[in-house]
Amino acid sequence: MKFELTILGCGGAIPTLDKKPTSQYLNVQDRHFLIDCGEGTQIQLRKFKCKFSKIDHVFISHLHGDHFLGIFGYLSTLSLLGRTNTLNIYAPKDLESLIEAHNEISGKKYNFNLNFISLDFKKSTKLFEDNVLEVFSFPVNHTVECCGFLFREKTSKRKIIKDEIKKLGLGIEDIKKLKNSEDCVLNGLTVKYEDVTTLGKKSRSYAYCADTKYDEKIIQHIKNVDLLYHESTFLEELKSKATKTKHSTPSQAAKIALLANVGSLIIGHFSARYDNVDLFKQQAVKIFKNTTAAYDGYTFQIKN
Repeated sequence: MKFELTILGCGGAIPTLDKKPTSQYLNVQDRHFLIDCGEGTQIQLRKFKCKFSKIDHVFISHLHGDHFLGIFGYLSTLSLLGRTNTLNIYAPKDLESLIEAHNEISGKKYNFNLNFISLDFKKSTKLFEDNVLEVFSFPVNHTVECCGFLFREKTSKRKIIKDEIKKLGLGIEDIKKLKNSEDCVLNGLTVKYEDVTTLGKKSRSYAYCADTKYDEKIIQHIKNVDLLYHESTFLEELKSKATKTKHSTPSQAAKIALLANVGSLIIGHFSARYDNVDLFKQQAVKIFKNTTAAYDGYTFQIKN
């Protein structure tokens, strides 16, 4: 089953021809998520053939324009296309007021309901859960209140060895117990779950660190994830500027990845002053080898 991330925009505050503002699309077993929604996100969704209308959950990390200004156009287009399903938006509480003001001024209403869930900027919070995965927010350190997001699959049950069902005459309740790592008693004999089952699929995880300065407090929320996205706005030569604006450098992002023991690192949110981002990767891999410098349209699959 798919666990796939698509970078819709890898740029910083100022859009360029090849680097649009921050936005990402995540597909986890046909659950479709939009993470941040910078200017032009709806165009990027179409360009990279993402499931535009199937997104039911939108996560907005903070209210700097390059992370949310695309929401107005996206919502308008969904309404024009006839959407009726409720859209869940997890965001700073003021975004609801901004959207309401926009609709009041424009005199238009959407064909669907918006369900706003306010972010907590003080502690990690579970935002969403179903039988497949959980989504959490966690605070990061930026110039305004800002959150990162963690998407984590639930551990799947053990798999029964099919030949054992007929061989032992296992019933439905027996199979349920064995898949839940419980032994069962059959005809007076104990059937050990280890003997008739195999491990289920590995739980996969992705953490998104939105705009943030270097802060080791983040590590507790992202430890051991398969894939980490961490902003990297300025090269090391502008480390003082990164500190002042509460952004990060490639080396700082790489150090967080190393300390958190993540599987892979993607860096992005590159300042428009840089035409070529090769140097970002070069600086990061000195600390964390498995690093990729993002580009618009880059897709990463986390395999089982």
